[in-house]
Amino acid sequence: MSRHRPLVAMLIVLGLGALGYAARTDQQALLVGAALLLALVTAPLSGLPRWTALVAYPVAFIVSMLPPGLPLRPIDLAVALLVLTGLGILVLREGELNEELRWRRKTVQALQTASLGLVGASDAFGISRAAVDILDDLHVAPNVAFVAYRQGTPYILTARGAFSRYVGQPIHPSNNDSASVQADNWVAEEVLALLLREERRFFTVLPVEDRLEQHLGLLVLTSPLQPLTGEERAVVSSFAQLLASQLGQLQVIDELNEANDLTLRSLSSALEYRDDDTGGHTTRVVSLSVRLGHTLGWAEERVRALRWGAYLHDLGKLAIPDRILHKRGGLDSEERQIIQGHALLGYDLLQDLHFLPAETLDLVRYHHERWDGTGYPTGLRGHNIPEPARLFAIVDVYDALTNARPYKGAWTQERALEEIRLQAGRHFDPHYVEVFVRMMSEQDDASLVQ
Repeated sequence: MSRHRPLVAMLIVLGLGALGYAARTDQQALLVGAALLLALVTAPLSGLPRWTALVAYPVAFIVSMLPPGLPLRPIDLAVALLVLTGLGILVLREGELNEELRWRRKTVQALQTASLGLVGASDAFGISRAAVDILDDLHVAPNVAFVAYRQGTPYILTARGAFSRYVGQPIHPSNNDSASVQADNWVAEEVLALLLREERRFFTVLPVEDRLEQHLGLLVLTSPLQPLTGEERAVVSSFAQLLASQLGQLQVIDELNEANDLTLRSLSSALEYRDDDTGGHTTRVVSLSVRLGHTLGWAEERVRALRWGAYLHDLGKLAIPDRILHKRGGLDSEERQIIQGHALLGYDLLQDLHFLPAETLDLVRYHHERWDGTGYPTGLRGHNIPEPARLFAIVDVYDALTNARPYKGAWTQERALEEIRLQAGRHFDPHYVEVFVRMMSEQDDASLVQ
């Protein structure tokens, strides 16, 4: 519209000029034509300008009747009323069409924004927040809430407007009855009851269900002024379906990751049954690795890749002969080389598990590399060693030092941490050593306080 403003302004001036000339010369046909031109030009505009023709035409008509000797004939008045009625219908209809067009454009833009926000979200909170933000931007209702379920209890996961102060609040039956926790009716009633009556004079409640009709939550919208129009309700229903689709997909992914996690945990258990000298080594290094990953601020997906790598780091030992794996004395150079081959063997064994991320495979392959380049299997140095492998190397050695093995006793934590410090810049990444030592020290402090 901004590109055509000069043309629109020129046509308005032309129409007003034609109205004035027609009024002075009493040319009723020109008067009607000029009014029609003004209506067509100004009807798409917003605000006062769109009413220009409806105001200018009756003024011009009255002016045309002012000269003496020109009686006001009934036919002239009837024509004027018909023209004025037609102009009003044209302006109102054009305004409705423009409002509808603006709404459709706004909805399309919101859907585009929603698709980006929903795709970019990595958890249920991010997905629901993106959906609620879009509904808020559409201004379909001032108060919006998404109610989700956590271990069977409904609670407000994210909200806008008057519902915002209740985010994170669990919803319980007010009469303490035994109603099903996922019965929409009572949940919706309890959520609506959180607001003042005037804030929820009009409301809409939509269930959020996946394709299998599994209940995922509720969308609740309220307004003190007016209910949703049919078109607005259709748009909100579409967003509820989009939200359900994304949440359902996330749930499937979580279930798949949980199944994968259980599978990898079983593999690590099988290894520990065979290599029973480690005495729970895998369980301990998994826990400690995850803690260190969180301390470093790693994203949850990266921590999961780290956890999987910790489960599988010694998988290659399944292919090491028992005479070498369980040998009580020292290893000769050939036997040591076979043992060191477990990193590549484990990496090769995992190649057909396509769901494993690259960081998991990197950990399995490179967790015996050293910061100074003297490790194996490829002699990587410094930052060329993948980060999960650099992190895990510290945890792996720390656990080996602090737990008894057939060939050594268990070191104290203080002695092990001191050795880790000494190996910073040689065996280990100095930055990760600093964070690890601080984390373990804070754990000790917390234990003392307890």
